[in-house]
Amino acid sequence: MTDRIVEVGETVARLHVHNSQLVIGRKGLPEVTSPIEELGVLVLAHPRIELTLAVISRLAAEGGSVVVCDEKYLPIAVMLPFQTHTTQTERLARQIALSEPTRKRIWQQLVRAKVLAQSSLLSELHGDDGGIAALAERVRSGDPDNIEAQAARRYWPRIFQNAAFRRNRELPDQNRHLNYGYTVLRAIVARAVCAAGLHPSLGVRHHNRYDPFGLAADLMEPFRPLVDRAVAAHIRTADPVAPLTPQVKASILQPLMARYTISGESRTLFDICARTACSVAAAMAGEVKRIDIEALPAPSPEG
Repeated sequence: MTDRIVEVGETVARLHVHNSQLVIGRKGLPEVTSPIEELGVLVLAHPRIELTLAVISRLAAEGGSVVVCDEKYLPIAVMLPFQTHTTQTERLARQIALSEPTRKRIWQQLVRAKVLAQSSLLSELHGDDGGIAALAERVRSGDPDNIEAQAARRYWPRIFQNAAFRRNRELPDQNRHLNYGYTVLRAIVARAVCAAGLHPSLGVRHHNRYDPFGLAADLMEPFRPLVDRAVAAHIRTADPVAPLTPQVKASILQPLMARYTISGESRTLFDICARTACSVAAAMAGEVKRIDIEALPAPSPEG
């Protein structure tokens, strides 16, 4: 699988499978095809999309996921493959029985990585991180001091150079752009979680009886600045309340489909998330103390 993201969201469309190809038909337009095995995430964001059961079953068989969005580009349904790891039952049992110290240690590492990623992005964009890097050193097990929130209060006004900006999923400004990017990012991470034999609803920090993706929400935290960078770049020259056009959405998704050079290796975000999820599974099993979270640079030029 080459981990492509395909969104169908601008017009009425009908999706079906023919000869191992996803076929997208739109009235008055030529059909568009894409090999099923190349799809990592299929995003459905129009109220009048029809698709056959074969689309869902074939995509699941290949390890892909489907995200259904509402009119605000917030996820209202996500389909994930659950039979992609040979020891899933064993790993799920360990996940359920996870000790509180291990849970807190994993969350500490995720928060520290997120804060450092925010610091790195602010330094890249504006030459100053507002002291956020220093906060990362103060993250303790379980983050009892809520360093994550302290960093957010410094981060959000600086990222868009707007002292009044607040992260609010309901506001019709650049928050809509963030919603869209985070929706797809969460699907990528949730897919990696399932592939590692873990259940996405059993989080180490996010626990909500109405949220089936608690662990995915945990693991995506260090990767959020990838979306933030793309949104900040767009907002520098665009009206944040303008419609989310196909071109804008493509620019937001670009870093999620890009390649990143890490330790001399060119890797996709799908691969990076998979390695992180596998290391979390190993930590839950007591095999390692530190999870594998890479500090991601800007996307490679060829990505």
